[in-house]
Amino acid sequence: MNLSTSEYEIIVEASPNMIWRAGTDALCNYFNATWLKFTGRTTSEEMGNGWATGVHPDDFERCLKIYLDAFALRVPFEMEYRLKRHDGEYRWINDLGSPVFLDDNVFAGYIGSCIDVTDKIEGQRMREWAEKDGLTKIFNRQHFERLGQMEFQRAKRYNTDLSLMMIDIDDFKNINDTYGHIAGDYVLKEVASVLSKNVREFDILARFGGDEFVIMMPNTKMENAQSLVDRLEGAFKDLKLVFEKQAILVSASFGISQLDQEENFEKILIAADKRLYEKKRSRKTQKSQEI
Repeated sequence: MNLSTSEYEIIVEASPNMIWRAGTDALCNYFNATWLKFTGRTTSEEMGNGWATGVHPDDFERCLKIYLDAFALRVPFEMEYRLKRHDGEYRWINDLGSPVFLDDNVFAGYIGSCIDVTDKIEGQRMREWAEKDGLTKIFNRQHFERLGQMEFQRAKRYNTDLSLMMIDIDDFKNINDTYGHIAGDYVLKEVASVLSKNVREFDILARFGGDEFVIMMPNTKMENAQSLVDRLEGAFKDLKLVFEKQAILVSASFGISQLDQEENFEKILIAADKRLYEKKRSRKTQKSQEI
């Protein structure tokens, strides 16, 4: 048996979700009691585009674009934005909108359902803050070491290959001294971007500290790790950075180690770091001889 219109109205009004409806003109013409209780505003205040005054200014343009683009195509949409609660606090809202069609397939507008997802989003952000480097947005050293320990134990247990690469930006102090620390930060972010674009999906990339980066390569032999070094060296040769109209030349040195008989994860790190600085010393010696 189908529900009557009045029964639908009762269900919608009693829903714990915030429900809204819009006509074919994309203007909202209904908000349920849960929505109005959340915003602390009246139906007349929310009608039309009134509801949008509660959207956080930083989210407004994105929110409006998603909303209007979906209307133009008459397709479902999902978005998250901050909406001001009755107490003045902005809360993250997950908004699911669906087009409504009458029995004769005539477009009748949209209906949407919203829930407060602030706790979930803040939890994700806290996890990201604990795992990601604030500047480059790749993994930080602490999280890399946790993941590295797990990969090390897995490789030892199942007798699989494991390689590790240390990367150091050449003459990074000179970049800071010549162009300034803001330029140095820019270089670090661009280097992280280059590395991110060249690693495989299952590799683990992190900023190890300062101008050093590290890549953990599960199920990878030394020769395959060397292939990645070759690819990265090519990417750095093609890298042309410009900061405030000043060209900055960036190169990097690489050191690789492979799991052999090491009894702990730190030994692999030390081996890669040692090879890295052997290459840096060799490069400096070669330059001095050329001079």
